[in-house]
Amino acid sequence: MKSGESSVFSFLFSLLTFSSALLAQQPAFKAETRLVVVHATVRNARGELVTNLERGAFTIYENGRRQPITIFRRDDIPVSLGLLIDNSGSMRTLRTKVEAAALALARASNPQDEIFVLNFNDKARIDVPFTSDIGVLESGIARVDSIGGTAMRDAIDMAQGYLAEHGTRDRKVLLVITDGIDNASMATRDRIEKQAEQRDTVIFAVGLFGDEERVKQGRHELDQLADKTGGLAYYPAGIDEINGVALEIAKQIRNQYTIGYTPINQKLDGTYRTIRMTVDSPERLTVRARAGYRASPSGR
Repeated sequence: MKSGESSVFSFLFSLLTFSSALLAQQPAFKAETRLVVVHATVRNARGELVTNLERGAFTIYENGRRQPITIFRRDDIPVSLGLLIDNSGSMRTLRTKVEAAALALARASNPQDEIFVLNFNDKARIDVPFTSDIGVLESGIARVDSIGGTAMRDAIDMAQGYLAEHGTRDRKVLLVITDGIDNASMATRDRIEKQAEQRDTVIFAVGLFGDEERVKQGRHELDQLADKTGGLAYYPAGIDEINGVALEIAKQIRNQYTIGYTPINQKLDGTYRTIRMTVDSPERLTVRARAGYRASPSGR
């Protein structure tokens, strides 16, 4: 190599080395936009589902401040669904009809839904992992050993973790069926409520409490969980009504609006943000959606 060529080569090499070092010192720019997704059910004054509203009918507020809606869907989106069934001793005479109602719900669901079954008494246990096969559900759901107490919060705790780890659908739903007041859980009510705030899971509940006094005692916790997540708690007067309730829940799950917005406040500071949704319509409509969420990294 001639001396002139060598000088040029050395200069170019030095320039390349300097440029690489300069680029390495520059901070990497990473833009992330956070999205909050809300599933909403709309009913008219007669209690009928309203499924034909357009995007412009909805307004959504976070901490009282109007937010820009960026996603709007009103089609039947598949869900990851958990059936949490009380298997305590007091359920022994009810289990057959409860299992039949759970299967009726599964048959009335979107064929692309994935469903798991978790039975609970003193302990919670997943007896049927996620499946879309009704035959697998039917063969795995039946239980004949109803015994023990009621660890409902432990069951919800386990189900939330299972949903987060194994659920593959964008929408996630839990249905809790119980006839008793929690008397065996290690998980606290505060823990369960925080989970409801942090995770985008809709919780429905069926309370088979029978007499009015037990309804008063048992419904507070179920109502609170349902209200926080945008679900609904049902209290049939008798076990013979549970099949109709199950079909109503299946219908409601399949007719929810999916609305997403990009929060004006993008900070993940761990604070609780309230959500309020309104509908502009000539007739009086009622909207059910989750009450808020906690702005924590990774939903923790």
